[in-house]
Amino acid sequence: MLARHTKPPLTIRLCQPRGFCAGVDRAIQIVVLALKKYGAPVYVRHEIVHNRYVVEGLQKLGAVFIEELSEIPPEHQASPVVFSAHGVPKSVPADAQARNLFYLDATCPLVSKVHKQAMRHQRLGRHVLLIGHAGHPEVIGTMGQLPEGAVTLIENEADVARFEPADPAALGFVTQTTLSVEDTAGVIQALQEKFPELHAAAAESICYATTNRQDAVKETAAGADLFLVVGAPNSSNSMRLVEVAERAGAKMSLLVQRASEIPWDRIGAIGTLGLSAGASAPEIIVDEIIDAFRSRFDVTVDLAVTATETENFPVMRALRDVELTRADMAFVNG
Repeated sequence: MLARHTKPPLTIRLCQPRGFCAGVDRAIQIVVLALKKYGAPVYVRHEIVHNRYVVEGLQKLGAVFIEELSEIPPEHQASPVVFSAHGVPKSVPADAQARNLFYLDATCPLVSKVHKQAMRHQRLGRHVLLIGHAGHPEVIGTMGQLPEGAVTLIENEADVARFEPADPAALGFVTQTTLSVEDTAGVIQALQEKFPELHAAAAESICYATTNRQDAVKETAAGADLFLVVGAPNSSNSMRLVEVAERAGAKMSLLVQRASEIPWDRIGAIGTLGLSAGASAPEIIVDEIIDAFRSRFDVTVDLAVTATETENFPVMRALRDVELTRADMAFVNG
């Protein structure tokens, strides 16, 4: 008979890769380095990445988050303003220049690549179809690279069925970088069947990190009693991981922002836990989640490695003279 204090066994299948991608890491570094070089306040337009823990950590360092450039008071016109990793419409840097603001653009290079692909389609005389989610900052930023009316947002196959272009032979598509690979494939197939002359982007739009994290979840979700994804509800790539885990065979799949959100009463008796983190979720919270389970279970961590990521996106030249130390990033990396 087991002693009362004996914890039930639990295997945690820990996905690798998980958490920060190179674009998110770069964006956070830009804010940290700007604070070191120029001092507080450093203004950030929109959440630098979709994670409340990261935002609050940067606020403690002196970052001030705003939604519009008009919120910067006159006495702080010389303070830097950082544009988020999701990208911004062309009107935003134009507005910054009109206001004589010093800005640092932290747009992920892979999002910038999608902007260029969309502009290339237009330059070649094509109407641009953007596969993505309405209202997402990345979608707003991508659509804002081109004149009004030059881009049509396609969210699903029903949108494909409704769409009737002026010239079916002059269409090109790009996608939001953080979509579900499967969902996007279905939409693209529907577009190609309806518009055989549709032009694809010059390169894959869904970013390597989104694909890698989804692949890792697919490998680890089958047979898991519970799959937890660390991330924020407004993080597209994190929400897609929850959906991927459900499709791949996890009995239950949930999104949590912190260990305090784990619904212990719903979990019940489990023997296998899948664990991953969205591209904007810091590793320090993954550690917090594992520690929370260790307090209740006899935990064995099984690292499930499906890819090795070596991508590194350097910050802009204006910040390369500032040393970034491990201590500077400890608030997210632990």
